[in-house]
Amino acid sequence: MNFIVAVSKDFAIGYKNRLLFDLPSDLVYFKNQTMGKVVIMGERTYLSLPKKPLPGRINVVLSDNPLFQAEGAIVVHSLDELFKKLDNYQTEDIFVCGGASIYNLLMDYCDKAYITFVNATKPADTFIKDITKMPNWKIINESQTFQENGYGFKFVIFKNESVKEYKK
Repeated sequence: MNFIVAVSKDFAIGYKNRLLFDLPSDLVYFKNQTMGKVVIMGERTYLSLPKKPLPGRINVVLSDNPLFQAEGAIVVHSLDELFKKLDNYQTEDIFVCGGASIYNLLMDYCDKAYITFVNATKPADTFIKDITKMPNWKIINESQTFQENGYGFKFVIFKNESVKEYKK
């Protein structure tokens, strides 16, 4: 399993259930990495999508609301249920894509992290754990710095050297 996210310098990812930065290149990167794959998200992230479900991907929504339904998506209500569903897919084809509670919950189970680092901060109310401060996460690939809409950013891939196994 992997996770994919864009973060500010302070590891903020959102404000009022919206992305912090308008970076079309990052959206293309997200699409290229996740197309044809499984994407896992929380209920609020799913509801914030402009197109539901994300086209060309298997959408899995983790919700603690037993009544929540999402047309065109697989809805699960626990980690056990999620992991049982994920048994049907190759782990490298699974991407956690938000929100913060889902990232923070599943990060330790992820083998790789695809992080777009934006060299800026903005008002935010949603943060994820800073993996640069975790000794088990190592950078394995880093792009040059790009500029778009007034922001500098780069794509960085990390590898988790001690992936937490989930029960199968």
